[in-house]
Amino acid sequence: MVVNIGDYVKIVLMKKEYEGILLENPEPGIILLKLDSGYNIGFNKKDVLDIKVVKEYAEEKNEETRIQKDFEKPNIAMIFTGGTIGAKLNPKKGGVDWLDTPESLFKFYPSVFEKVNIVKVEVPFMKASEDMDFKDWQKIARTAEKLLNDPNIKGVIVTHGTDFLHYTSAALSFFLKDLNKPVVLTYSQRSIDRASSDANLNLQCAALAAISDIAEVMIVGHASSNDDFCYAMSGTKVRKLHTSKRDAFKVVNAKPFAKIFPDRIDKISDYNFRNKRQVKLDLKFEENVALVKVYPGQNPEILNFYLKKKYKGVVLEMSGLGHVPTKRARKSWIKKLKEVQKKGLIVCAASQTIYGKLDPYVYSNGRELMKTGIIYLEDMLAETALVKLGWVLGHEKWAKNKEIVKEKMLENFAHELNDRLEY
Repeated sequence: MVVNIGDYVKIVLMKKEYEGILLENPEPGIILLKLDSGYNIGFNKKDVLDIKVVKEYAEEKNEETRIQKDFEKPNIAMIFTGGTIGAKLNPKKGGVDWLDTPESLFKFYPSVFEKVNIVKVEVPFMKASEDMDFKDWQKIARTAEKLLNDPNIKGVIVTHGTDFLHYTSAALSFFLKDLNKPVVLTYSQRSIDRASSDANLNLQCAALAAISDIAEVMIVGHASSNDDFCYAMSGTKVRKLHTSKRDAFKVVNAKPFAKIFPDRIDKISDYNFRNKRQVKLDLKFEENVALVKVYPGQNPEILNFYLKKKYKGVVLEMSGLGHVPTKRARKSWIKKLKEVQKKGLIVCAASQTIYGKLDPYVYSNGRELMKTGIIYLEDMLAETALVKLGWVLGHEKWAKNKEIVKEKMLENFAHELNDRLEY
């Protein structure tokens, strides 16, 4: 029997057999297989005793999917930006094709349409999240603003890759001013061709969040490894804390807004309510900002690089309470911090411990660092701090005065600061 790319096959080795979809060869002499788990595995051709076709690849028919609009259901819109949740496996090429229309979405996620009509789909771009930058965040914000100010749309879902999702959610939290409706970012850790995919529940919960009274930028995703409910999490207080678990995103130093089940929403903490304001855009952003992780023995001369490259600000990920090497260290940062700030570089501090709050007053070295002029950002997450610093310094009238920069960095615009920490 002839074996073709896309066939479901059995690979026979000397002591073991594997089943999966035959993918295109990455290079001569290699056989590549997509296992039922969703992972790919490669074999050296000379080690393969036999390849048996279990099921031949059947080309999908391009039958038009018709979605019946139910006028009793609320209307929502979606913004597709890429990521695992917006893709399906194409076994012919071993890669993915994008789901970029309501019809393509309906084919794989019909349950999303049970409670809502998806009446508009916008595709500003299709990218992996690591390929995005602030210009992409601005594109998403512009698209969302138009949809949010459409009186026929109750809320907006944004599908997105997971790895840098929390940077985008933070950016939208600052870019969208006077938010009137839900902006729900959701994701999938595992692709839809895997039985353990988290996409279906995440989208069902995202649809409920989009028609809820929560007028916030939020990330909605699995609350546990089970398919029971999701959390609605503030876009500025959330972080990806696991590479592959379905409940990878966790709220840090705060509580989720709500638990979202497929059939209901249970409120957990305070949030802004749906309202009739018009959303305004505030897209100013200074891209010459950096996030620098401090480690023992690190040379403070690294800050000269950012001065030379004309960076406007740096967020230092310091130790728990907010320390860097000081007077007892072989390479003290005290002198260099004073020098670079005198030359105009804004230096902010966030903690690399994730949980907890900076407090430079506990030890003498912290108090000495505080005197250099560093802006200590309390419990703000380092990633959120980077995005916020770029946003604040993008406003020229603020950026000209360090005291105003400090005031704005410590002003709570979108739940990024929390006086009462939660664990």
